[in-house]
Amino acid sequence: MAGRAVRLVPDRGPGVAESALPAEYQRILTAVRQAAGPVATRQIGEVLGLEVGVRGKLEPLRGKLTKLADRGWLHKRPDGKFTARP
Repeated sequence: MAGRAVRLVPDRGPGVAESALPAEYQRILTAVRQAAGPVATRQIGEVLGLEVGVRGKLEPLRGKLTKLADRGWLHKRPDGKFTARP
C-alpha cells in the first residue's frame, strides 16, 4: 500500500454507502437533496451557513460539489448548478 493515495470521497457504486463519505460531504449531499430543484453553489453555502458574500468562501465548497459530481454522487448541469442523483 505504500504510495497509494486514500480517497476521502469514494466513487459511488454498489456497496458504497453514503456513510462512507466524510461528514462535511454528507451535509452537502443532504442540502442538495433537500433543495426543490437544481441549486447553485451559493444556495448550498447559505444552507450550510457559510459567508456567501465572500467569494473565497464559496470556492472550496464549489470544489467539493464538483468532486461529488465527478465521483457520481451528484449531477453537475451545464449551467453549473447541481442536482442529486436518484
